[in-house]
Amino acid sequence: MQSASEASGIVEHEPGDLTCIVEGGLRLSALQTLLGEHGQRFSLDPPGDPRLADCLLHDLSGPLRHRFGTMRDLVIGVAVVLPDGTRAHSGGKVVKNVAGYDLGKLYCGSEGRLGTVERLALRLHPLPAAARTVVTTPDRWADLHRSGLVPSAVDIVDSNMFVLFEGAATAVREQAATLGGDAVEPWDGVRALQGRLRGRVRWGGEHAPLVRPAPRVAYVAEPVERPWSALAERVAEALCSPS
Repeated sequence: MQSASEASGIVEHEPGDLTCIVEGGLRLSALQTLLGEHGQRFSLDPPGDPRLADCLLHDLSGPLRHRFGTMRDLVIGVAVVLPDGTRAHSGGKVVKNVAGYDLGKLYCGSEGRLGTVERLALRLHPLPAAARTVVTTPDRWADLHRSGLVPSAVDIVDSNMFVLFEGAATAVREQAATLGGDAVEPWDGVRALQGRLRGRVRWGGEHAPLVRPAPRVAYVAEPVERPWSALAERVAEALCSPS
C-alpha cells in the first residue's frame, strides 16, 4: 500500500538531510504544503502553480532566485525519459550518472527537446523564522550589492526596489533597519506581474518592467526566443540519436 506521501507525489523525504524525491507531475503548491508540515520549503517561487517537471524543463523561477538560484541549483538528481523511450538517471539520490552528463543541468530550460522528466531529487531549506520586506529606490542597488546584507529577494519594479530579508527574527530586524525603507508585502503582485510578462532577457542596466538585478535578468512584455548553444545542440544529438 502506498504511504500518504507516495500517493501525494513525494516518493521520499529525508527531513534531516533537507532532501526529497518527487514525481515530476507534482504541483509546487502541493509540495510546499507537505514540506511545511516539517518546517521546510523548496526555495523556488515562480508565478502560478507549475508542475515540478515544468519548473525544470522551462527554467522557471521567482523572486527567491536572488539567494537560492534556479532549478539548476536546487535539483540534485533526475530520472528522465529520452525521446526514444530510454529511461536515464543522474545525480544525487537518483543513484547514478549517465555518460558523464549532469542531466539536471542539461534538462534545465530544455523545453521538452530532450524528452520528459519523471522524477526529481531536490535540495530543501528550513522555513525562515521571520521575514520582512522593505521598499527603497533602485539607485541603492549598487550599495546593497556591495554591503554585507543577505537578502533572499531583490526585485526592481519601476521606481521601487523591493528587498526581502529572511532568517532569525533579530537578524531580519537588524538588516531591514540597516537598509531602511518602509515595510511592504509586494511579492504576490510581483509574481503576478512576472506571469504577465512574456519575455525574459539579460539585463544590462536598461529600464524594464521587472528587473532581478543580481542574476541580471529582466522580464519584458514581448516573448523572446532563447536559442540553444551549439554545445547544447551537440549534446542533444548525442542523447537523442539512435544507438
